[in-house]
Amino acid sequence: MTEEELVKRFEQENITLASIPARAVAFVIDEIIVSILFIAIYWEQFSNSVDIEQTIILMNTVVVYVMLIKVLYQGFFVWMYGATPGKMVAKIRVIYMYDLDNPSPVQSLLRALVRVLSETIFYLGFIWAILNPKREGWHDKAARTLVVNV
Repeated sequence: MTEEELVKRFEQENITLASIPARAVAFVIDEIIVSILFIAIYWEQFSNSVDIEQTIILMNTVVVYVMLIKVLYQGFFVWMYGATPGKMVAKIRVIYMYDLDNPSPVQSLLRALVRVLSETIFYLGFIWAILNPKREGWHDKAARTLVVNV
């Protein structure tokens, strides 16, 4: 679908792109939820740390699991509902740009993986979204998705 066809379809369906502030609100809410999940899962290990060095070692060992939690969280909610809880609160959702429906499981997983990669590379994929006219982050470009207002 060309950009002109996409714009025309958005106008016909009365669809508007989500604003950067709405996406930022959703991001913060989702990060809080994932952090709470992380704390709930690893509370015992961290509370048993006796010093800062042991805590740092533990953090280094669980970083991959934190990324996995983020991928599963993002992938599941975007696939099932078209939005994470944060996006639901912000009244925005993710759509596959070619059929304007929820992304497939593969697209959702790809989007989630690239999103986590974006975070690990100094949030460059998110900065890209701010500078992009369609507000697409790297994760949106990879999965061919757009974030729109509900």
